Amino acid sequence: MKKTVLAVLTAMTLLSACNTVSGFGKDVSKAGDKLEQTADRHGH
Repeated sequence: MKKTVLAVLTAMTLLSACNTVSGFGKDVSKAGDKLEQTADRHGH
């Protein structure tokens, strides 16, 4: 599970177009929200 989370965060960070630290923080936050939603749907 941890490898999957790391892979998703890495992919989203690389694919996102953030040019500032603030933008990076927002992107990571969005990725975290998506992961939580996915985990909730799968009962983890």
